[in-house]
Amino acid sequence: MAASATHTPLPNEAKPRLSAGLIPAAMLSGSAVLIFALQLPLAGYGLLAASVVAAFFVNRALFRDLLLLALGLLIISTISLEANIDYPNIALMGTVLTLSVLVPYLLSRYAYKDHAIRFPIRTGQRWTTLERWYLPLVVLLGYLILPSYFIGSGAYLNWPAISTPDELARLFVGVGFVGIWDELFFICTAFALLRRHFPDWQANLLQAVIFTSFLWELGYQSWGPLMTFPFALLQGYTFARTRSLTYVVCVHLLFDLVVFLVLVHAHNPEWLAIFPY
Repeated sequence: MAASATHTPLPNEAKPRLSAGLIPAAMLSGSAVLIFALQLPLAGYGLLAASVVAAFFVNRALFRDLLLLALGLLIISTISLEANIDYPNIALMGTVLTLSVLVPYLLSRYAYKDHAIRFPIRTGQRWTTLERWYLPLVVLLGYLILPSYFIGSGAYLNWPAISTPDELARLFVGVGFVGIWDELFFICTAFALLRRHFPDWQANLLQAVIFTSFLWELGYQSWGPLMTFPFALLQGYTFARTRSLTYVVCVHLLFDLVVFLVLVHAHNPEWLAIFPY
């Protein structure tokens, strides 16, 4: 599996707007829709395998990177992603999601001997004024949008009823863990690998399709994709601009904090009666 030479990505402006590699990459993103959103695993696995095979004949560097993504998606697909905060399921889901990030990273680092997948926590750059103001804006948008979504669509029922301190703690930890993992896999892994071969906007669209498909099975259904798809695009764009995992994780966790509070209120209407919907 080791590559004969390290693949050096082209500058964004040097990448063609249309390339044959878009076909297998789009097939891979489409396989996530089949596997996670439409719950058609056989068709999804078939399309996933076909995307990797097609990439082999199009571009060997693209093949190696799509293979890493395919392995990550296969690992994720071994479990149900439906919201379940029972202790055994938390342990199982945590293990599987961790492996889906760790396996592609270790293969990239030690088999391919490159640094395609990085987790830039400390960049040495201070956040700009705009970046600082964006954080409270995320909270405000979540406050305005999420109650109408979860309660108006009934999507909150995709999460278990919670009322005891132990249940609240497990939901809080679970929502936060998945939020951090989203950035590790969809942004630092999927987006990072795809943007080595395609302009950022194309790589971002491809990762956003996978991101949205995952969140659909997790419970963001009904008109949820109208919210999650733009959010995924914004996270990819923000990462491309800031090059900071820390920043995109902060954005995601602030949004997920509102998700947690809305779910608590939705299952216990007398609690946190502060939301407009």
